[in-house]
Amino acid sequence: MSKDGSRTVASNRKAFHDYFLYDRKEAGIVLTGTEIKSVRAGRANLRDGYVAIRDGEAWLVNVHIAPYFQGSRENPDPRRDRKLLLHRREINRLQSAVQEKGLTVVPLCLYLKGNRAKVEIALARGKKLYDKRAAISKKEAQRLVEREMKSQRH
Repeated sequence: MSKDGSRTVASNRKAFHDYFLYDRKEAGIVLTGTEIKSVRAGRANLRDGYVAIRDGEAWLVNVHIAPYFQGSRENPDPRRDRKLLLHRREINRLQSAVQEKGLTVVPLCLYLKGNRAKVEIALARGKKLYDKRAAISKKEAQRLVEREMKSQRH
């Protein structure tokens, strides 16, 4: 649990590696009864997910929420599209950025805030291979500096 009472259920660490992230937003997500129980159990995966905007609505696509173990045979499809709850102007802003600037919208993390499921989404631009290599070498250099600083103290 964090200070604001939210608990992270799933995060998309691959998004931080594969994309430059720009504008982050919090969105509600429409789930069925067994899906929210499965999310509370921590059985969600955002790895290949993205946000599509269709007919003026935002949809979370290709996110896997495992079927609830104690649910009936009526469990919904684990990879079904789920509607996101955003204000109209936020959806319009995302849609214009995707169309004009060639960006995409990716989910970063799924968390529970109170008893509601929320997803953090961000506008993103894909990294090239050389960008990924530069980020990795920068992290390794930072790690090496911290290790040296730590050994100097002792």
